[in-house]
Amino acid sequence: INTIFNRRRLDDAALLELEELLIASDMGVGLAAEVTEELRRTRFNQEVSPEEVRGALAEEVIRLVEPVMKPLRLDPSRKPFVILVIGVNGSGKTTTIAKLARQYRDAGHEVVLAAGDTFRAAGVEQLQIWGERTGCRVVTRPPGSDAAGLAYEAFEQARTECSDILLIDTAGRLHNKANLMSELQKIVRVLKKADPQAPHSVLLVLDATTGQNAHAQAEIFREMVGVTGIVMTKLDGTARGGVLVSLAEKYGIPIHAIGVGESADDLRPFEARAYARSLVGLDP
Repeated sequence: INTIFNRRRLDDAALLELEELLIASDMGVGLAAEVTEELRRTRFNQEVSPEEVRGALAEEVIRLVEPVMKPLRLDPSRKPFVILVIGVNGSGKTTTIAKLARQYRDAGHEVVLAAGDTFRAAGVEQLQIWGERTGCRVVTRPPGSDAAGLAYEAFEQARTECSDILLIDTAGRLHNKANLMSELQKIVRVLKKADPQAPHSVLLVLDATTGQNAHAQAEIFREMVGVTGIVMTKLDGTARGGVLVSLAEKYGIPIHAIGVGESADDLRPFEARAYARSLVGLDP
C-alpha cells in the first residue's frame, strides 16, 4: 500500500493497483472489486496517505467479517458436548484439537479426545502425545479401524465418565472424496444414535496459506456433513489472509478462532477489528 499511495490522488490507476493487491491477498476478484469500488465512491480523486487508505480498507473489512465473528459456545446441558473437527490433512486439524483441549482443560473442563483418523498412524501418535501433555484421555483403535465405531466408543466413555467435552479428530483424504464423505457421514449417523443433537459443533479447520483452495474445501465439507464453524490456521506470516474475508462474505459461516502460531495460546478467538487492521498492515 505504501508503494501505491504517498500523498497521491486516488485515481483510476491507483485504484487498479490497489485492486490487484487485494486479489493477491486472496480476497477474491469480486470482493476486491467491491472494496475498491467503495473507496472510489467515498474518496475518488482526493489526495490520500497510505494510513488513510489502510484505515478505510480496515473499516470495509470489518464491515464484511464482523457478522461472522462468533465464539464457539459450549452448551453445559450437553454432556459430553461433541465437537467434530474436520478438514484436509495438513490443515492443522490435530494441532487445533490439541490447542482447544489445552484451553478447555485450563478452564476446568474434563476433555476426551478421539483419534478418528485411524488410517494415519502419525496423527494418532500426535494426538496421544497431546493427550499426555494436556491430561486428556485419548480413545484409539488399531490402524485401519472403523472411525464411526471409535467415535461411538469415545462418546460412551465420555458420557460414562461425565466428561464435559469430546473432541473428535477425523480423516482428511480429499483425493478419495467419496470414501471420505461416506466415513464422515457414518460418524455423524452413529453419534446421533447416542445423542440426537450430536455432533453439537462441526468445526472446519482451514489453512490460510492455501488461499482460494480454502473455498473449494469449505464447499466440499459443507456438502459432506455441514459446517457450523471455522478455525483458520497459519494466519501468522502469510500475505494470503484475505481469503477469510471472501469466505465470510460468501458463506456466512461463523469464524470461531484463528491460529497464529504453535503454542496453545496462539489459537485465539476471532476478533474482526484486530484481524482487519493486521490484514492491511496497521497495529491492532
